[in-house]
Amino acid sequence: MTTATTQPGPLQSDLMMWSMLRTRRQRKPMPRGLDAIANQWLGRARHARISLGYLRKEADAVVAREKEYEQMHGETLAEQLLELRGTFRRGRQTRQHVRQALAAVRETAYRTTGERPYPQQLMGALGLFHGQIVEMVTGEGKTLTASVAATLLAWSGRPVHVVTVNDYLAERDAEGRRVLFEKCGLRVGALTGEMPEDQRAVVYQQPIVYATAREIMADWLRDQLKLGRLADPVSTRWLHSPVWRAGQVQAQRSPTLVPGLFAAIVDEIDAILIDEAVTPLIIAQQLSENPQADLYRRARNIAVELEPRTHFTIDPSDRKVKLTPTGRRAVGHLVDDSDLADAHPIWHATRMRQELVEQALTAEHCYHHGQHYQLMEEKVVIVDEYTGRFMSDRQWQHGLHQAVEAKENIEITADQQTLASISFQRFYRQYTHLCGMTGTAAEAKPELERTYGEPVRIIPTHRPVQRKRWPNRLFARSIDKLQAIVQQIEQLHAEGRPVLIGTRSVDLSEQLSETLTQLDLDHEVLNAVRHEQEADIISGAGRRGAITVATNMAGRGTDIKLGPGVAKLGGLHVILTELHTAKRVDRQFIGRSGRQGDPGSAQCFASLDDELLVRYLPRTARALRRRYAKRRGELPGYLVNFFRLAQARATRMALRARLAMIRHDHQLDQSLPG
Repeated sequence: MTTATTQPGPLQSDLMMWSMLRTRRQRKPMPRGLDAIANQWLGRARHARISLGYLRKEADAVVAREKEYEQMHGETLAEQLLELRGTFRRGRQTRQHVRQALAAVRETAYRTTGERPYPQQLMGALGLFHGQIVEMVTGEGKTLTASVAATLLAWSGRPVHVVTVNDYLAERDAEGRRVLFEKCGLRVGALTGEMPEDQRAVVYQQPIVYATAREIMADWLRDQLKLGRLADPVSTRWLHSPVWRAGQVQAQRSPTLVPGLFAAIVDEIDAILIDEAVTPLIIAQQLSENPQADLYRRARNIAVELEPRTHFTIDPSDRKVKLTPTGRRAVGHLVDDSDLADAHPIWHATRMRQELVEQALTAEHCYHHGQHYQLMEEKVVIVDEYTGRFMSDRQWQHGLHQAVEAKENIEITADQQTLASISFQRFYRQYTHLCGMTGTAAEAKPELERTYGEPVRIIPTHRPVQRKRWPNRLFARSIDKLQAIVQQIEQLHAEGRPVLIGTRSVDLSEQLSETLTQLDLDHEVLNAVRHEQEADIISGAGRRGAITVATNMAGRGTDIKLGPGVAKLGGLHVILTELHTAKRVDRQFIGRSGRQGDPGSAQCFASLDDELLVRYLPRTARALRRRYAKRRGELPGYLVNFFRLAQARATRMALRARLAMIRHDHQLDQSLPG
């Protein structure tokens, strides 16, 4: 991605002078230690009035007016919407106005889309309107909830960004709610990755914008490169407003795209603020060629000559490899015995050549084809661990991407020159009104409340959950586990029940697909490679006898509805082939069954050689694990404690990484000039 800086124009110069003369809005520093605990309780106190009971009471009051609005003439409803919009625009809305607004938008949604929000969806929308994080389990209608909240927020006259997980959902949701928004006096637009800049500028001028997290972040970073010193997210709005000069208003076109960061409704907010919190989004300039390509190839040639344990150790938790003293000496001998020392001066530098070899070893032993990346058109494409989707616009840093390319013996791309960078958590904290939805906020509630000061409200389900959780099944070896999974699939398929099998990697999904094909079992596969018919595959996964193999299901955005007669058979059965590093991700997949009160069931399969245990099991338990790993067949259920220990350790390590990023952001804020 290539971005060039620009010189400030007259309007920018005026605004820069204005920004230097006023006290710039500083970013609120991220709390730490006791400050974080205080921030958690202050956030709760600030939102104490907007409790779960309050949300339920207000939703019931709105539903009580259903008949009144059902009988209301279309013109009368339109007049009331216009009047309410004016009240919100002037900032004079009261509790009664909010009730009326919810009732009016609710009826409008029914007349335009055929969907009338349930009381629980109204609770969620009201929580979003008040700047809270709401948990609504899979199938409870988060899309409709977000559209109701976006309407009320956009009436305030500030742009609302509805953040989705992919371009398809951004376009689908914007188009699906367009008539509703237009009836409420609002316009809506959707951003996609391939959209040219002139079209993007038009979309950003709409009151409601649907887009992915990365699209908005990338456009905002490009704006910062254009603006230079003017980096205040709210001050940016001045560039999108008429300018008062010499006693008259002069309208000038802004050179920026994003008209300030005001309100954001983030879908799967735990994925943004927790899972990807420390992931940087980088605007980089691709160099034309890589003069160091030969270094990565030669480092890989040395790496394959080295032996594990003797020459290097592998830290699976951090996915890093470290040379032992014997390994460092071996690298020196391999360099001296070849022509490497004469090929490039870097081989004379002991530390640098060791770093090159360690990076090559890391690519060789810690990053696996089909799990962490795929080869597409002779290029390495990263696979998102949480969603199972390709991230074609991202690269690993510090030469790791080039080391993987050398491992796969393909063209080694040039290193990129970083022009601008920002982490997800740093970016989204700049919104003046941040709220979001997810199906799995409960586990992350303490961290979300301590770090961001936003309370988490767990919205009850519209109908009681009937999903049954079958006992976990544990095995010593992956091969035994996969055999048991296939047997389970055959049995359930014979009963006519639909089965959804969740995998953590593309390779495992393809392996299962081959086995099912050999058994003449018709099935669908959804992974980063086969994603074109995603919505159709997921929506059809609930029909009688359907078998669907899919990588992680976070943010798929399509409900699995049961086919005729499936409910009587027990509903959809979900099989999880491997536990994830976070319980939330397991719960996301399991939550695909038993939606909206449907019957369903779920079961987890695991083995002692799963990546979760290999990477995160504490040292004190590893010897005991090795003892059980020598057994054959199924293991006793109490060994699930191994996986709980590993998940707890993985959660702690991820939290430490986020806290380190918080400290880094704080230091950066302190060092930058105000």
